[in-house]
Amino acid sequence: MLDQANGLREKMKNQQPENPGRKAGKKTRVLAVTSGKGGVGKSNFALNFALSLIEQNKKVLIFDVDLGFANIEVLLGLMPRETIATMIEKDLAVQDIIEEGPNGLLFISGGNGFNELFQMNDLKLEKFFKELGTLHGKVDYIILDTGAGLSYENLRFILAADDVILLTTPEPTSVTDAYSVVKMVQGIDPNVHLKLVVNQCISEKEGQQTADNFKQATEQFLGKEIGSLGCIPSDARVPEAVKRQQPLLLAYPNSESATAIRQMASGFLQLPLPYKLGLKGFIMKILFK
Repeated sequence: MLDQANGLREKMKNQQPENPGRKAGKKTRVLAVTSGKGGVGKSNFALNFALSLIEQNKKVLIFDVDLGFANIEVLLGLMPRETIATMIEKDLAVQDIIEEGPNGLLFISGGNGFNELFQMNDLKLEKFFKELGTLHGKVDYIILDTGAGLSYENLRFILAADDVILLTTPEPTSVTDAYSVVKMVQGIDPNVHLKLVVNQCISEKEGQQTADNFKQATEQFLGKEIGSLGCIPSDARVPEAVKRQQPLLLAYPNSESATAIRQMASGFLQLPLPYKLGLKGFIMKILFK
């Protein structure tokens, strides 16, 4: 595996993403959305946050990398023709597996492909990441809907992303599991950009208090300062949108939760977020962390 990594490292260093039509200096930012445990609304947030960025005139692709759970396509009520799994099996180009959802949202379904992604042979691994690299500059954001928890694959995606949005709820077990994610990530790479979102809040006061306590704990015990994007209220419209298999922002655009997510997207775009190496940097880091 070490010889494979060394060989791919040299090839990727010398390879520039193929996209001659893009504007000079424009990079695709990779954003991972994750959580410490399941059931906190991570995929729902990732989808509606992506749509909120599109409303801000950003081009967005959402990449479902939650192993074994095709949450994004279920929330959209769509059945993808191809997935990462079939891309690997059929030797397809990445453009062949991109699906288009509402409002121009692009998405890629992981299928079962990521179960074997990091065990592929040299040629297949090189092919996959070369294809992924062709998206550089073609979208403003690639949002990774990761799995919950601290699996090996999840950590690889979190550590390689430009930014990470960590979801929790005010529930103590959710907060504890989210803290474990920060502790693990901080121990490996203190430079990971983390932003907290508190979901399913009974009141704004509860959400703010949860965020303040969390930030205080991570700073005091881990030496990690974490920004907060805010809180999302508990909203009966959310499960209703899920049942309808429509994104909340489209099914109930004036709901409290939709409004909160829009405000978060607007605030996120105003943050001073210097680019690192864009998509090429993500590929380098996920291969060689």
